Amino acid sequence: MLDNAFKKERARTVRELAEKANDPFIKGRLLDLASRYEDDRPRTSHRLTTLDLQFKSKGTGSER
Repeated sequence: MLDNAFKKERARTVRELAEKANDPFIKGRLLDLASRYEDDRPRTSHRLTTLDLQFKSKGTGSER
């Protein structure tokens, strides 16, 4: 588990990168990542089903 000081510093660094980003998509992804570092709730993993994987790859991958 990451300690709070590390997560706080990483969130600050990622937000600084987001401020410099020219691409709105990249900026949004960086801001989302920063908010994940700031969120103290435990993460629960969620398993992907075959159907989820098919939609994720739009059915063009090796699962066909």
